[in-house]
Amino acid sequence: MDNKIRGLHHVTAIASDPQRNLDFYVGLLGLRFVKRTVNFDDPGSYHFYFGDRRGTPGTILTFFPWPGARRGIRGTGQIEATAFAISPDSIRYWLERLKQQHVTAERTSTRFGEEVIRLIDPDGLLIELIAAAAGVSPANIEPWPQSPVPAEHAIHGFHSVSAALEGYERTARLVTESFGYRLVDESGNRFRFASPDESVPGRIIDLLCQPDTAVGRVATGSVHHIAFRTKDEAEQLQWRKHLVDLGYNVTPVIDRTYFHSIYFREPGGVLFEIATDPPGFTFDEKVEELGRHLCLPPWMESSRSQIEEILPRIEVPPTS
Repeated sequence: MDNKIRGLHHVTAIASDPQRNLDFYVGLLGLRFVKRTVNFDDPGSYHFYFGDRRGTPGTILTFFPWPGARRGIRGTGQIEATAFAISPDSIRYWLERLKQQHVTAERTSTRFGEEVIRLIDPDGLLIELIAAAAGVSPANIEPWPQSPVPAEHAIHGFHSVSAALEGYERTARLVTESFGYRLVDESGNRFRFASPDESVPGRIIDLLCQPDTAVGRVATGSVHHIAFRTKDEAEQLQWRKHLVDLGYNVTPVIDRTYFHSIYFREPGGVLFEIATDPPGFTFDEKVEELGRHLCLPPWMESSRSQIEEILPRIEVPPTS
């Protein structure tokens, strides 16, 4: 492949209570509620998208909230932690904010020269806030003016994800030889890979080699999959052919309304997606109205009344 992966498009996780999920990611972390829609494979449940002002690729954390779903088990074959970037001057602010909201958080030892706050969301999902030494170009992130978090302390999209793997070598080969990432640092069992494009958020993936750890179970409080970005459908088809030629089982292209997707399991068992940047979240809503209405794909519009009747009532937390 001549084309290379620039970074993450989005990360999708599983939650339980949709209102509690909204309160945490909008009310506490200050992300914008970019899109309220449904799980296309299970239209009786929501699919929430959180991100920056317009849902820029590399800022988007999404959730399937499934009330009553069982809790996942941490282990190999899954994403251990999802990390957001913050300003180096924001560590104290976030520690105090999390303490005031009674969120368990700890300031861990520095990682590759960057300070790290680890916290757990209401469903047990491990989130990190990392004081990024090299900031992402502001041109690629659009701050949300109504965020309850002051602009100087706002989250700046993804910093990285950490994948827990029994062995890391085959996954490393995929991200270097195919995606075009480079090994940029290592410490103990943590190997850091990054795309060459320093202008985009979410360009880092850490591979954790954990041969003595049991295989995890993806459920509530777990990352379901991570998605890497590609510029358009033509490039996505090239990726699909390339991955099939390498021996991966890759899905056909799937229309997710706001992007097109292909999925495959990387060698360590984590579900990878490659998603197109277009058409984006303003496909069916103006930027000013993102997240205000229940958006359904065209093929579900005829069932809107039934779907709205099934879905739990939610209220977006008040913002500034």
